[in-house]
Amino acid sequence: MINIKEINARSDIKKFMVFANKLYRDNPCYVPDMLSSQIADFERHKNPAFAYCQAKCFLAYRGGEVVGRIAAIYNSHACEKYGYKQLRFSHADYIDDDEVVDGLFDAVEAWGRELGCRSVHGPLGFSDLDREGLLVEGFDHLSQFFVYYNHPYYIRHMERLGYVKDIDWVEHRLTLPTRYPGQRLEKLDRLASAMQQRLNLRFAPLKSRKSIIPYVRGVFQLYNEAYLKLYGVVALTSAQIDKYVKEFLPLVTERTTAILLDEKDEIIAFGVVSPSISQAQRKSAGKMFPWGWLHLLRALKGNNDTLDLLLIAVHPKLQGKGVNAIILTQLLKFAVEDGFKYAETGPTLETNIDVLSHWRFFDAIQHKRRRAYIKQI
Repeated sequence: MINIKEINARSDIKKFMVFANKLYRDNPCYVPDMLSSQIADFERHKNPAFAYCQAKCFLAYRGGEVVGRIAAIYNSHACEKYGYKQLRFSHADYIDDDEVVDGLFDAVEAWGRELGCRSVHGPLGFSDLDREGLLVEGFDHLSQFFVYYNHPYYIRHMERLGYVKDIDWVEHRLTLPTRYPGQRLEKLDRLASAMQQRLNLRFAPLKSRKSIIPYVRGVFQLYNEAYLKLYGVVALTSAQIDKYVKEFLPLVTERTTAILLDEKDEIIAFGVVSPSISQAQRKSAGKMFPWGWLHLLRALKGNNDTLDLLLIAVHPKLQGKGVNAIILTQLLKFAVEDGFKYAETGPTLETNIDVLSHWRFFDAIQHKRRRAYIKQI
């Protein structure tokens, strides 16, 4: 018999978060997120998203053992943006058992009906910077630290419950040249140089991590403008920006950040990459102590051949004009000089042609796909 329990205590939230680590303990492609950060996301006094969101977490028990989990998020700003009530689900992990899965999603859908929601969709987080999308292709590839990993059987359960595709994200692995620009990138490099000159743009003079700080809030303000039209995105509040700055700033340096300024010194585009910390997160099991910090430091400082492309954004007035290419060439020039051999693009909406079109200049493979599902309730 399955018992579905709504949880609130911090000790239960910890059980909720570590369940996935136990479920995928022996899977070499699973990468745990930082446990302390995951727990904080569902503590109302620590996550500023609760200023406009509600959330519930559910655990599935069988005989006293946790066999599944799911969270539900009601994002009032998203509902206002789209003009109707819709509930999000996230952190959906479970053993391959119909009774377990039915119990978890029944709990989410019941809450959605109580709230007057028309549908449930996900996996989605509080914001677009949280983990999102169910993996539907690429189960044999190592995950990035900021995305979900799941078993193939999840797809069967989603379809069995009546969930259908809402939209997909695709991910690419790029093989970088041994020198920059290299033959394949010459055309992209010429395009970038021509556009930078034509639009009278210049890069912010970043000399250290400290020199990035004065631009940070402007970067996230641009993120709000550039991403707002994309699926599931709502503008970050000032408090949320502070939260994400604390999480992302330790991962970046002046050579993994590119910020473009116009003639008025206003930020009109930016890009952020980071050495992959996936293997470090696996070694630490998502815990900073006792030795997680050391694995993380080693991944960021050296002994790493893979770069994660985290964020790229262009002001709406310049989108479609080749500004993405300017950012990419700057970041990848540094990456090649620093000895990186590969780059992982992270999830990109299948409809985001402006970004996807750039991968034709690389030796690239589309190796993963993840999906947002939706069900009318």
